[in-house]
Amino acid sequence: MRLDKFLGQFDIGTRKQIKEYLKNGRCSVNGTVVTKPDIHVDENTDEISFDGNVLEYSKYHYYMLYKPQGVVSATTDGRNTTVLDLLQDENAKGLSPAGRLDIDTEGLLLLTDDGGLIHRLLSPKKHVDKVYEVHLDHELSDKDIAALEKGVNIGDTKDTGEIDYTLPARVELWDADEEGRPVVHLIIHEGRFHQVKRMMEAVGNEVLFLKRLSMGPLKLDESLVPGEYRPLSAEELKQLGV
Repeated sequence: MRLDKFLGQFDIGTRKQIKEYLKNGRCSVNGTVVTKPDIHVDENTDEISFDGNVLEYSKYHYYMLYKPQGVVSATTDGRNTTVLDLLQDENAKGLSPAGRLDIDTEGLLLLTDDGGLIHRLLSPKKHVDKVYEVHLDHELSDKDIAALEKGVNIGDTKDTGEIDYTLPARVELWDADEEGRPVVHLIIHEGRFHQVKRMMEAVGNEVLFLKRLSMGPLKLDESLVPGEYRPLSAEELKQLGV
């Protein structure tokens, strides 16, 4: 990789600015000051420093975000704050959310430029568990739970015109919230539009608060507050198979 291209990935400056920085001797490769932008470096083995700081190269980037309510799960939006807007201190170029959370839903969101991982997490064929904390208007009956765990009609149809029932889910009863409303954990394997809300509507209930707790092996770091994010740890990356 050309040195100027490598440096450009760290949001150091424009290519013209980087060329000037190199002329001024601000970059070194394996301890030797380099002034030419077109030399080639091995981003995986060479130690490249800028202003004395070693730059760690990574082909892909992975961030866990505690998405707050009022923020859209999009890369650009003309009216609302996006999840990428929250990563103000990072070079967010190329990052995308792995799945979407409704604007009034909070919780775990993975932001990455690793398209392969996004596909593996979102493909219904992979049956990746997505766990949601759901606060409801009233308690689910045994009949409601049985229906959700079998699959419900949320208004979707297949190409043949047949009802496209949701895949079997799992319902775990939880404690009531501070206002006495019943809380359940709902585990699904799909990501249809407004799916959790529509599933509860299908059994005559209403979602009053919704939070995603986990996606596959990745669990929301509860030390984060809504709007905060952090890079994934080495252990989390290992669990995700990257």
